[in-house]
Amino acid sequence: MGTSVQVTPLCGVYNENPLSYLVSIDGFNFLIDCGWNDHFDTSLLEPLSRVASTVDAVLLSHPDTLHLGSLPYAMKQLGLSAPVFATEPVYRLGLLTMYDHYLSRKQVSEFDLFTLDDIDSAFQNITRLNQSQNYYMSGKGEGIVIAPHAAGHLLGGTIWKVTKDGEDVIYAVDFNHRKERHLNGTVLESFVRPAVLITDAYNALLSNQPPRRQRDQQFLDTILKTLRTDGKILVPVDTAGRVLELVLILEQFWEQHHLTYPIYFLTYVSSSTIDYVKSFLEWMSDSIAKSFENTRENAFVLKNITLLVSKSELEKVPDGPKIVLASMASLEVGFSHDIFVEWAADSKNLVLFTERAQFATLARMLQSDPPPKAVKVTMSKRIPLVGEELAAYEEEQTQKRKEESLKASLIKEEEAKASLGEELAVGGPMIIDANIKQPSSKASGLKHGAFRDVLIDGFVSPPSSAGPMFPFYENTSEWDDFGEVINPDDYTIKDEDMDQSFMQVDGDLNGKLDEAAASLMLDTTPSKVVSSELTVYVKCSLVYMDFEGRSDGSSMKKILGHVSPLKLVLVHGSAEATEHLKEYCLKNVCPDVYAPQIEESIDVTSDLCAYKVQLSEKLMSNILFKKIGDYEIAWVDAVVGKTESDTLSLLPLSTTPPPPHKTVLVGDIKMADFKQFLASKGIQVEFAGGALRCGEYVTLRKVGDSSHKGGGNIQHIILEGPLSEEYYNIRDHLYSQFYPL
Repeated sequence: MGTSVQVTPLCGVYNENPLSYLVSIDGFNFLIDCGWNDHFDTSLLEPLSRVASTVDAVLLSHPDTLHLGSLPYAMKQLGLSAPVFATEPVYRLGLLTMYDHYLSRKQVSEFDLFTLDDIDSAFQNITRLNQSQNYYMSGKGEGIVIAPHAAGHLLGGTIWKVTKDGEDVIYAVDFNHRKERHLNGTVLESFVRPAVLITDAYNALLSNQPPRRQRDQQFLDTILKTLRTDGKILVPVDTAGRVLELVLILEQFWEQHHLTYPIYFLTYVSSSTIDYVKSFLEWMSDSIAKSFENTRENAFVLKNITLLVSKSELEKVPDGPKIVLASMASLEVGFSHDIFVEWAADSKNLVLFTERAQFATLARMLQSDPPPKAVKVTMSKRIPLVGEELAAYEEEQTQKRKEESLKASLIKEEEAKASLGEELAVGGPMIIDANIKQPSSKASGLKHGAFRDVLIDGFVSPPSSAGPMFPFYENTSEWDDFGEVINPDDYTIKDEDMDQSFMQVDGDLNGKLDEAAASLMLDTTPSKVVSSELTVYVKCSLVYMDFEGRSDGSSMKKILGHVSPLKLVLVHGSAEATEHLKEYCLKNVCPDVYAPQIEESIDVTSDLCAYKVQLSEKLMSNILFKKIGDYEIAWVDAVVGKTESDTLSLLPLSTTPPPPHKTVLVGDIKMADFKQFLASKGIQVEFAGGALRCGEYVTLRKVGDSSHKGGGNIQHIILEGPLSEEYYNIRDHLYSQFYPL
């Protein structure tokens, strides 16, 4: 049999809940994604809690809470201790996303599921990989190779490719085939016939999306219409994900048309987000990279968008038409929640949603058709303690400190007694010289009365000793060829204020956050949260536009048909969308399509049989290699046999001569490159209907080989047209792009 593969969903199937899946490959357990929702509902993590201790490695695909939100909690409370893998942007932006969520929650509740230290500790375990970088697992995972590839949805977003014994398991959720301003499209189409493909059905029912230019223009027209009527626009956004595309659209349009309406990006970590994004140009679209190479201008050096990190800064700006991009997208907490409550009653204002909100959130309620005319919201804020409450709090803290101090002293005393007992037991009885005259107790008391209690109190004389004795600890030092070995920590100057210590994640976050966020983290003023229920009458305009950055249903189906996996597993999508895509794929993609329930383990082991064989020295001595590009290849004619060590080996043919081989053309060709080559030869060429039309009658197209099993990019090039001089001329040009063998 082939490589053993089992898939067990832990969250996010037949619904739009966060994503979390256990994938076992030959007994090595991968936890792929570790998501949570904006409510931080612990009941969603119960399946994960039952398997967290068995996880061998964690793979993160996107830097948002739906894909990594529960990582700090799982490592703190659920026993998850496996190494974590992600791309550099997922690591950086995911960290800022979790900071923003924590700070937003802490301002309106006694949030205690995890702390900033828990976030730092969880993200310190992340190993960062580059795009398409192969990472070879060791130990229990020996022979498994993982590699992240571009998903096209969020910056650093990943399609994970896991390979074992030549069979590929592809995890591809939330991908986008369309090229956008700040991201290239996904590379999912480059994989053909993987053993297993795990993908989502989130947009399976979504019809064709409008062209990008049409969508962007509609977005800008809606915004300008509101601004020109003196309205204010709230755009609820995520912390560091799809908001980057919106930032570029607005920045470029304002720059081109010299508009003066103010735009604000408001999160607790907005400055840090943009600072890090500036350094991730190599992860962005080709147009941004080329622009930087040619002009040395960074697309995310914002001239028309002001970065804010507190609501007080927004309140200081002049009243009037403005755009505010504020977190969170769900409107449950954060700056967007408070701004919505303030602006909703004005009919001139606009709340512009750019993504489908999570279930059971205020944003999802407002996106319903028709939207509600009034909603009940909870307004919460943190205020300092005063009067009797402050006195009671201080008394409680004082009592706690006393108890902790007493407990610590008792522990220290017990440790000292135990250490003293061990030393006396090892050292033997004390020897007293009888010739030495002992002073009387009275004289001792008169002469040393002030120190009598210090000498006696706290020490218990063992039976073998002649008198009280202080504990003695021998200071043994280690030495090497250069002298005494020192501990560098003993010479480290520690900052007593500890102003920025919480930000030292892997020593590479520059030791700072946004000023307001840092001051909030360090604020130790005794405080409490007060809440009140309000009814908000929604008179402002509510508009939804799709800027989620996911492929639509028809595009998904075409991509799946092209990839044509041997086995397909569907996750993350409504029940209706999942069943719809399952029926389509059974008819048009592959016969083995699965849609498991929560904690239902399915076996998607490949039907292929894989064997490892050795090439015998005698066989290798008779093979003639031919250099083709950077590689050397050759025909091998052999039989399978066993060696003396009883291992399988390829042996040379014993009697019959090797059969003749037909000429084979080796290599790969990109249609766009071949188009340019033909044009340079003076041949009129253009793309039409997914094929390359050459000259007047000849057509060239690439088709996948759906009958091939075992993976690999197996494709055929078909040359169609009447036999003519033009046909043979184009065929010769085509052959010239390959190596004959």
